Amino acid sequence: MKEIYHALVLNMHQPPSNLDELLVSNEWEVKEILFAYDRMPRTLWGYEDIARVHLSLSGTLLETLSNPDFQNRVYGVVDCGTLLWHLQNRQLFEILGTGYYHPVLALIPEADWDEQIGRWQQTAGHVFWRSRFNGFWPPEMGFDMKLIPHLKKAGYRYVLVDSEYIDPIDPMNWQELRYRPHIAEYEGEEIVIIVRDRDLSNAQLAGMDYGWFYHELHERTRWCDFPPLVTTATDGDNGGWFRNVNPKANFWTYFYRQALDEIRAGNSDMRPTFITEYLDRFGAYGRVSVRRGAWNTDEHHGWNFHQWQGSEAQRDALKRIYELSKEFHEVAAAVAKAPDPSPELERVLREAHWHLLRAETSCNLYWGEAWVYKTHKDMDDVAWHLGEAKALLGSA
Repeated sequence: MKEIYHALVLNMHQPPSNLDELLVSNEWEVKEILFAYDRMPRTLWGYEDIARVHLSLSGTLLETLSNPDFQNRVYGVVDCGTLLWHLQNRQLFEILGTGYYHPVLALIPEADWDEQIGRWQQTAGHVFWRSRFNGFWPPEMGFDMKLIPHLKKAGYRYVLVDSEYIDPIDPMNWQELRYRPHIAEYEGEEIVIIVRDRDLSNAQLAGMDYGWFYHELHERTRWCDFPPLVTTATDGDNGGWFRNVNPKANFWTYFYRQALDEIRAGNSDMRPTFITEYLDRFGAYGRVSVRRGAWNTDEHHGWNFHQWQGSEAQRDALKRIYELSKEFHEVAAAVAKAPDPSPELERVLREAHWHLLRAETSCNLYWGEAWVYKTHKDMDDVAWHLGEAKALLGSA
C-alpha cells in the first residue's frame, strides 16, 4: 500500500478574559470548552506510537489556562495545570507558534508583528519548557508574503497557508501543489509552505465519518507519484463536533480513535505525522508564491479579509490602530534615545504597548461591529498612556 501522510492541525484560542466572563454568564459553555481541551490527551493515551497532533494555542488562552486564580475557579471541572503538563507530551503533540493576541497579522501594522510573535514565544517557552518551535500558525490563517522575514528571524522552519492562495512558480500538477510542502521567498528569506486542504478541513470542522475521510484521502492522492502530505487544519475548540460530550458525536472519540484503531489493525495506509518529521524525511518540493488571504469564515471566502474589515466601523477601528501604532513607535524611539529614562516613563510605555497589542486581536473585529468597542477601549488606554509618556519626556 502507498502510505498517505496526514498532518492534523488544530487551532485553540479564547479572547482575553473570555473564559472568566463566560464562567459568570454561561458556565456550561466554559465546561464544554475545557472538556474539549482535556479530551485530547485523554483520548490519545495509549496511542503514542501512531497519534500525531499539531496544536496552536494563542497567548491569551495560555495566559488564562496558566493563571492560578482561573485554575482554582475551574478545578472541579478540569485541572488546567495538569492539562498543560499533558500537552507537553512530544510524542503526541507538536506545538505551533502563533501571535500572542491572535491578530490577523496581515491586517495590522507590520511594526507590531515581531512583538506579537515574540511575546507568544516567551510565554509558550515557559509553559511548554522548550526554546524552539518549528512551525507557525498565522491566526485565522491570515498570511502575507511580508511575514516570511519576520518568521525566519523568529526561528520558524515552516508556516501553514490555505490551499486557495498558493500559486506555483515551478511547474507542478494539482496533486503536487496541494500535497507537497513548498518553498516561498520574500526579500531573500525563504520558508517552507505547508498547504492546508480547504475542502477536507471544512469537513473536519463540520463533522465527518472515518470511512468517508479515508475514501477521500485515496481519491485525492490517487495520482501522486510521491509521498503525499495531506494537511487538515481547523479550530479545535469551536463547534459541536469538538465540544460535544457524547462519545458517538465527537471528533476524538468517534472519528480519530477509529482512524488510529484501523491503522493499528493494519487496515489503513493513512500515516499520522508531524510536519517536522515529514520534512526531515522527504523535504520540500518546488517554489510557490502566496496571495494575501485568510481561511474561509462562515459565508466569507477569506480572500479580502471581509470578515474583519467589511463595515465602516471595522475599517475605522483598523485605521485608528494604525495611527496609534505609528504614534507608539515614535514615542518608543524617543524614549530609546533619552539619556536616562525614568522607571515611570518605561512603565507607562509598557502599559501603552500591551494595550496596543491587545487591541489588535482578531476577535474584536470578527463579530461584525459587536466587539469593536473592545478595540477602542484598549486604544483609549494606549492614547492615555502615550500622553503620559510624552509629558514625562517633556519634563525630562
